[in-house]
Amino acid sequence: MSKNKKVTIALLIAAALIIFVPLFALKGAEFGGSDDAGSVMVEEITGKYEPWFTPVLEQALNGEIPGEIESLLFCVQTGIGVGIIAFCLGRLVERKHQESLHNKE
Repeated sequence: MSKNKKVTIALLIAAALIIFVPLFALKGAEFGGSDDAGSVMVEEITGKYEPWFTPVLEQALNGEIPGEIESLLFCVQTGIGVGIIAFCLGRLVERKHQESLHNKE
């Protein structure tokens, strides 16, 4: 068996372990966001937590944003950020490539 096949198999096994081990090792675990942790800490210190403002979309919709819409907005925000980073990195790589071509002349 070639070295590349061994590496590929090892990486596939590692990926499978990363996917499946947490499913069994973390049964019953609860995960919360940083907003929840922050409000809990403020309540422990001061005794009560009163938000300063409500999100703009919650005011516009007269209620809480559905989870699906919240996830969609988060994904769109992530996509825009990745697009900007990829564009900037592409420009940097192309600039370096053009400079190297210009220096050869």
